[in-house]
Amino acid sequence: MLHLFDYRTEMTMSIAARDMMGGLAKGLAVIESFGAERPRQSIAEVSAASGLDRATARRCLLTLAQLGYADYDGKFFTLTPRVLRLGTACLATMPLPQLVQPWLDRLSEELGESSSVSILDGDEIVYVARAAQRKVMSIALMPGSRLPAFCTSMGRVLLAALPEPEARARLTAHPLLPRTPLTVTDPEALMQRLAEVRAQGHAVIDQEVELGLRSLAVPLIDAHGRVVAAVNLGLPAVAGETADLAERYLPRLKALQAELRGVLR
Repeated sequence: MLHLFDYRTEMTMSIAARDMMGGLAKGLAVIESFGAERPRQSIAEVSAASGLDRATARRCLLTLAQLGYADYDGKFFTLTPRVLRLGTACLATMPLPQLVQPWLDRLSEELGESSSVSILDGDEIVYVARAAQRKVMSIALMPGSRLPAFCTSMGRVLLAALPEPEARARLTAHPLLPRTPLTVTDPEALMQRLAEVRAQGHAVIDQEVELGLRSLAVPLIDAHGRVVAAVNLGLPAVAGETADLAERYLPRLKALQAELRGVLR
């Protein structure tokens, strides 16, 4: 059985608690409390979202503002583009985006469809590479963009590579909010979907992320047999029936999977 190789977990397990810097961890928790649903927050809102007490949240926010990572209007805080340096630095040092981008470009040009590669981070997927042929979503996706794992094709492929108890834990950690009327949000139904993905080696999503969008994904496996990422095609819902997607596009994705297996180490 294929399993997801989690670099973050392996590193965390090797670090003793006495070597952790609590202040840095709290600052990062404050940064992570901001998102598309909470772009502008008060101290009380950051405290509630991060789990920190108000005094600690206040100090972290004021520090971020002093260093240029946040703006403060006297009541609300917002992150500044300076925060992007953190993500850009990460992507710039990761070999994965550099390795897969030429293959994505070739795949998208060949099929005339958008393709992406993502990794799993908690209960979300993070896009690390993308080749866009046409706009198939209302939001702009780019490296660094995040989407819920449970309702995306790449997310289901990556969740399916986890041990079942861990996959279930990630599906039940937070309420699963529907993005469209077709989004599957029942954890048991999703566990069944993950079992199907695990058995067939790919995932198909029909308008669960956004109406009008379908997608097909397969895992990317390294030379050691570990799932390190996922690759997908984003397709408009008008492009044939859902049942036809795998028949039409899966052979090409499987070929890409095989090609990359030899270079992902």
